Amino acid sequence: MVKAVFQLESLTCPSCIKKIETTLSKINGVASAKVFFNSSNVRTEFDDTQIDAKKIGETIQKLGYPVLSVKVKSKKNE
Repeated sequence: MVKAVFQLESLTCPSCIKKIETTLSKINGVASAKVFFNSSNVRTEFDDTQIDAKKIGETIQKLGYPVLSVKVKSKKNE
């Protein structure tokens, strides 16, 4: 499993959280997706044999939320 944090532009409404979390949780390989409204970031945990951070970021962007940066951290390195 790999963890990734996607920094987004400022989120403007709480419904953004539900939209992003619901969409990401339906992707094969994504174990968890949590949006932090105040810090405008999305923390995900996923199986890197099924999906990568780039595709998750593209999905977030397709929802209309530009990704400013991505930090990827493998659990093996913790």
